[in-house]
Amino acid sequence: MKASEAAADRLTMFVDAVIAIALTLLALELPIPTGDTTNAMLSSALGHGKEYLAFALSFTVIAAHWRAHHEIFRYVDTLSGRLTSLTLVWLFMQVLMPFATRVLTAEGAFPPRFSLYALVQVLASTTFALIVREARRGRLYRTDFAPLEFGQSQVRSLCLAGVFAVSVPVSFLVDGSGAYLCWPAAPVVLAVARRVQDRSVHAPGESS
Repeated sequence: MKASEAAADRLTMFVDAVIAIALTLLALELPIPTGDTTNAMLSSALGHGKEYLAFALSFTVIAAHWRAHHEIFRYVDTLSGRLTSLTLVWLFMQVLMPFATRVLTAEGAFPPRFSLYALVQVLASTTFALIVREARRGRLYRTDFAPLEFGQSQVRSLCLAGVFAVSVPVSFLVDGSGAYLCWPAAPVVLAVARRVQDRSVHAPGESS
């Protein structure tokens, strides 16, 4: 194995370890239901429903970030200083996720709490798009790989950043938790972006 490939593998293993720590921190903050009877325990669990939902949301989001990173870095065999730095910034956002989750479920004004969580997602997705751009620009991937998937991943990241960015001003305009309705739009936006990309790739006169 070349030294460059070994370095890329070490970075990937480091990413895996940090993601595991972030997920562990996320789980450690889960409140434990209390009560002397079954009904009391169930009532306590229901009372912590927003914390459990926030945990499920953040677990899904961190897992999606990790999966996107894994799908790209299996083709990366060379590192650059910029790629390493961007990866560290991206990891910082992953580690910040448990804190943002606690803030989201805390008491207090809703827009600032919601906006912090959404902005972490914006920065994480934007940073990952920059990671993909750096890998493409510097040709840091295997020579036997056609980087079509890089472009798709970059567009997906930018779309996610856009969805979360739009939800920030909405949280200040809509009372209560109506801003959450922006987030389920992400799969729709991604599906549209994927269809547009497929059409551009397979357009007449272009190679597939």
